[in-house]
Amino acid sequence: MIAPGAVRAGTTEADADRVFAALASAVRRELLRLLRDGGPQPVQALAGHFDMRRPSLSEHLRVLREAGLVSEQRSGRQRIYRLEAAPLAEVQDWLHPYERFWRGRLQDLGALLDRMPDDDVT
Repeated sequence: MIAPGAVRAGTTEADADRVFAALASAVRRELLRLLRDGGPQPVQALAGHFDMRRPSLSEHLRVLREAGLVSEQRSGRQRIYRLEAAPLAEVQDWLHPYERFWRGRLQDLGALLDRMPDDDVT
């Protein structure tokens, strides 16, 4: 659960929870990567990257769609999926304090290592 006040204006905690839950699956993260790198794609093209039955892939796409991470456009008999990256800003906002935490820790480690004497190798 996200702390009160950590949710963007216009976004509910339930919305944020759906995004995080959608990202919990490696298959869904890979679908997002494919859409990011390859642009909008029909379901058939996405399915070619996975060794799973079509109903399983459709379920993953449904979860992403309900989380607002992808949109679906029908073109004749095809369904074209497009990445909708805006909800990922919620994830970035949540991760930012942890990034600062680890950056500080690594800087402290670097400073400690810089103070340590070098070992002479002979």
